[in-house]
Amino acid sequence: MRQLYGPVKYGMWFWLAGMAALHFYFTIGGYPPPLELASLHLLLAVPPVFILYPATPKSPTHRATALDWVLAVSAILPSLYIWLDPDRVYNRSAYIDPLTVTEVVLGTVMTLLVLEAVRRALSAVLSGLVCVVILYMFVCNLLPGVWYYRDLPYTQVVDILYLMNGSGLYGQLTGISATIVATFLVFGAFLQASGMGNLFMNVGTFVAGRYTGGPAKVVVVESGLFGMTSGSSVANVVVTGAVTIPEMKRMGFPAPMAGGIEAAASVGGLIMPPIMGAAAFVMAEMISVPYVSIVSAAAIGAVLYYLGVFVSVHFMAKKLGIQSLPKDEIATFKDVLKDIHFLIPLVVLMWLMSERYSPYYSAFWATVAVFVCSWLRVHTRMGWRKVLEAFVDAGATICVIAVAVAAAGIITAGLTNTGLLLAFTGIIKMLAGDSLLLLVLLVALSCLFLGMGVPTTPAYIITAAIGAPLIAEHGTASLIAIHLFVLYFAVMADATPPVAAASYAAAAIAKANPLVTATWAFRMAAGGFVTGIAYIYEPALTLDGTLYEIVTATMAVSSGIILICISYVGFSSRPLPLWLRVLLFAAGALCALWHTQPELIRGLVGYAIFAGLLLLPKIETAPARIEPRQAGTP
Repeated sequence: MRQLYGPVKYGMWFWLAGMAALHFYFTIGGYPPPLELASLHLLLAVPPVFILYPATPKSPTHRATALDWVLAVSAILPSLYIWLDPDRVYNRSAYIDPLTVTEVVLGTVMTLLVLEAVRRALSAVLSGLVCVVILYMFVCNLLPGVWYYRDLPYTQVVDILYLMNGSGLYGQLTGISATIVATFLVFGAFLQASGMGNLFMNVGTFVAGRYTGGPAKVVVVESGLFGMTSGSSVANVVVTGAVTIPEMKRMGFPAPMAGGIEAAASVGGLIMPPIMGAAAFVMAEMISVPYVSIVSAAAIGAVLYYLGVFVSVHFMAKKLGIQSLPKDEIATFKDVLKDIHFLIPLVVLMWLMSERYSPYYSAFWATVAVFVCSWLRVHTRMGWRKVLEAFVDAGATICVIAVAVAAAGIITAGLTNTGLLLAFTGIIKMLAGDSLLLLVLLVALSCLFLGMGVPTTPAYIITAAIGAPLIAEHGTASLIAIHLFVLYFAVMADATPPVAAASYAAAAIAKANPLVTATWAFRMAAGGFVTGIAYIYEPALTLDGTLYEIVTATMAVSSGIILICISYVGFSSRPLPLWLRVLLFAAGALCALWHTQPELIRGLVGYAIFAGLLLLPKIETAPARIEPRQAGTP
């Protein structure tokens, strides 16, 4: 992102803060109709991307070029056209009423500008994926088999992407971005501007700093807490990793491992209640389930994910001989209490949502609570400048999310209107046959593939449209469990090689090889892969069951995660031979996922194996017992 100066900087501040404040006002003042809201959202969100993000690494980093200004102004016109005359879209019939020349030009320009904005601000991979879908719409009549679709004239392609009501650039996904996502981004920006990061850091060192591998365990706690407010795994890595990665290296962790630990801990923030990433809000709207239900269903899974990271870090630290943090670097309970008042906004948020208020209404009052609570202590008070900075930061993030969601809208519109979505589902269904396990693995691989270099939200949207209905046909899992499974693998893609955005960001800070760092992140995040699959087979993980079922399911999956993580690390109380690591991996997979066997038995077996690993060296090294001699014997 560019560092702007002078009038352009202040003008951009005004634009971004005004945009965020307007979206924030809508939550309490009432939203415009969906089409007007979506067009206004992109009208405000797309132009700043060309000013804030340079076109190439060689472009100026402190000022926008003339071309950037032309693109920014051009990005206003297509959305302005729809915002000024929404009845044109409401009253026309797609494919039947012809487009005017102006509409064809504006639709073409807007599509190209969104592609360029995505390339600049997010990922060339996502931009390329959108291009492939658009290209398919032009050549689908030339392709054989399941890839065939009738000839689509250029005007119909523009119609699908630009002017069709409820589809493409101004469809439902953009509406979700303009409502729930934008409001929670403002809430997260206020939390960060208020200094809540100090609370997270102090909690992390207080909870984990005194134990083996203290610096890395602090990372796990802090990144999980911070990540639920940032909504971006890459942002989480950049903000927390700048401090934690050098600290881990200082304490003895190799650079790639330090980066991998940070990346694995950071991606988990997107699945950490009570404030999960933007994809969770999209999920709530897509499946028409209250957000508080998704938060409740995701709670055990988040704990299991971080259990896996914790176990991996603990045994890796023991393997490397890394001890706790120095005593003077560990926060005291008094340090934690200095910022404990920032828990009030989280309580307000969860209470309002539990009372079935809308997510954006709840987020509005939780944001107000952040501002009010900041004045309870002198060192956290938010003056006008901090409030302005919070709105500016929120506005900048809204821009990035908006273009990502608009790109996802193009992809889903292209896949749906050409029938390619059905073709993909047919291919996966054909390969899987009647096997639910094979179907789950194919959908998981699709998530990881589509998530390579693609932000979590669009990756989740695309894969959920393809895979979720197929799994739902089997009737073995609830809709929430299926979508949490898809979300987990969309999130894990950020840490999975060969293209892993969070891992690459961590590697840059650690000054390490990106692929090696991504490999370490993949290993540290093993618990996420296991938990994601377990959602399909263990409904109790989403709190859908009795207390006994919830406890035993958690016990079985957690024991499996522990064994798998130890097998990855290759160390318990001493180095483990390869054959034992293979057996531990197999045992862990069976304990976690062998759903035809009772959860209690799997859990007891898993923890018995774990206990044996810890106790066996002590038994072997215990001195042999010397029997007392009988009196009179030599």
